[in-house]
Amino acid sequence: MPPDIFDTWAAAHSHPANAVPPPDSTKSADTTAATQNAEENTLRTPLLLRRALQQLVKDGVLEMASKPQLFKQITLDTARVNQLLEPLDLAVQVDDARGIAFVRVAPSYLPEDDEGEAWTHPLVRRLPLTLEQSLLLAILRREFLQREQEGGIGAPVHIAFDSLLPQLEIYLGASGSDMQDRKRLTNLLDKLHDHGIVSRPDAHERLGIRPLIVHLANPENLAALLQHLHNLSRKNNDENSL
Repeated sequence: MPPDIFDTWAAAHSHPANAVPPPDSTKSADTTAATQNAEENTLRTPLLLRRALQQLVKDGVLEMASKPQLFKQITLDTARVNQLLEPLDLAVQVDDARGIAFVRVAPSYLPEDDEGEAWTHPLVRRLPLTLEQSLLLAILRREFLQREQEGGIGAPVHIAFDSLLPQLEIYLGASGSDMQDRKRLTNLLDKLHDHGIVSRPDAHERLGIRPLIVHLANPENLAALLQHLHNLSRKNNDENSL
């Protein structure tokens, strides 16, 4: 006679080892949370790239000489960096040869109509230079490119403080006081240092010219500025000699 169905049911419940345990709700919740965390980590920007991008946006420029790891990360993920900067109408420009990366306004940026005034970007400050600062910038850029041709692209460029004095005097003239002329040059260099173009003079009165200077101004405009000032200086000298 086959076993009664009620006897079979009773036997199964009298031996817990043979019973199927109910699902563990705690384990299920932990598994779901772990899956969600894994998906979030996959979507997040990698840590080193986040740090590189933060440093780039903070300073506006990143140099291989001072931040080699962060600079390398920017060069490896340039396309992704530009994607992250795109909503801000910014982009990164990388100069591998000179070991420099810097933030610039994206070419696609469309400023608001501001009644004909010069364009502005909400996240980029415009720092206009005076005529004398622009002149020194042009001289330093010319010196940088000349030294670069001699020593090779990417080589550090330094220049003696005293070698800049006669070049500045060609266009601005001498005051007749060496102390005043040195003070004038010192003040101009301080302003360019604040803009991240040169370093402070060392113990031997030599200062470094940062490679960012190559990308700061239109070379045609700077050359025209030098020529214009040179013509004015020559004209003044001719008038004074009469």
